[in-house]
Amino acid sequence: MAETVVTAAASRKRLNVFERYLTLWVGLCMLAGVLAGKLAPGMTDALRGMEFGSGSQINVPIAVLIWLMIIPMMMRVDFTSIRSVGRRPRGLMVTLVVNWLVKPFSMALIGWVFFRTVFAPWITPAEADQYIAGVIILAAAPCTAMVFVWSYLTDGDPAYTLVQVSVNDLIMLVLFAPIVRFLVSGASSLSVPFLVLLYSVIAFIVIPLTVGTLLRTVLIRRHGRTWFENSFLPRFSPVTIAALLATLIFIFAFQADNITGKFFHVVLIAVPILIQVYFNSSLAYGLMRLLRVEHAVAAPGALIGASNFFELAVATAIALFGPGSGAALATVVGVLVEVPVMLSVCAACNRTRHWFAYERA
Repeated sequence: MAETVVTAAASRKRLNVFERYLTLWVGLCMLAGVLAGKLAPGMTDALRGMEFGSGSQINVPIAVLIWLMIIPMMMRVDFTSIRSVGRRPRGLMVTLVVNWLVKPFSMALIGWVFFRTVFAPWITPAEADQYIAGVIILAAAPCTAMVFVWSYLTDGDPAYTLVQVSVNDLIMLVLFAPIVRFLVSGASSLSVPFLVLLYSVIAFIVIPLTVGTLLRTVLIRRHGRTWFENSFLPRFSPVTIAALLATLIFIFAFQADNITGKFFHVVLIAVPILIQVYFNSSLAYGLMRLLRVEHAVAAPGALIGASNFFELAVATAIALFGPGSGAALATVVGVLVEVPVMLSVCAACNRTRHWFAYERA
């Protein structure tokens, strides 16, 4: 009876309108961006040329919009929750192993196999290099904000999900740059300027994480946690959504020629991304069950291992290779497939809740 009630409660949970139809909004933004890029090429080129310093390749409009997205996400992260890790370490260990020792390396291998071998008749070696770089950057950035949505849909433990996200964010500060540089250089003929990669980490991880943490600390101290979580944070939802959609329009405007000329490539890029998502989510979920981790921790852990921090990935690909590059296109494809794929993983986790019956034994 208890299992029936929990399962029923989980099945009643729903995404809001924006989250449920994110793929539709992305499609509309794609259309709007492509039209803007084709109909107003002069304006698009002017926006593309706005950088933080000559040669940085960090686009000013996109950087500002991404800060508007990421800072509210970072304000939700409570690093004091890390102190509770010692009580249930197995779930976190599986998450970290899959995210940092398996996911980026398996994506590099899968991307190399498909773009260098399977898809070789349809893409050039230079395009293969760019697409490999893009999917590696995507895989090296574990999801942050949307994990809370996936955790909610699978009736996950919100406190433990917060721990998983917090620890991953801290590790990302240290490992994201060297992993991306090592794998992109090893799996392709591209060189990754470490200074540009460092600028990306500072701009899109360090700055928003620092600002978000400081704002969270100051506001909770002054007004209390209840006001902060129930009154203050919800006010940012429209801003975050508007910034995300505007960012996508900019990205697709910059990618207009690539998308209209290489639509078939979009389909090809989606294949290794899909394989990687299902492989890593299955691996994390299976290890959780093998180690007898409770479902409320196992499901969010599998979802963190499957999804990506696509805002960071897109921004980094643009900074490294330019807004019109194949690497940027590959990260954008990750955005396009993220929501429907992750919803299918959520559904699989909910249907297999009975696999974790040992919780009640």
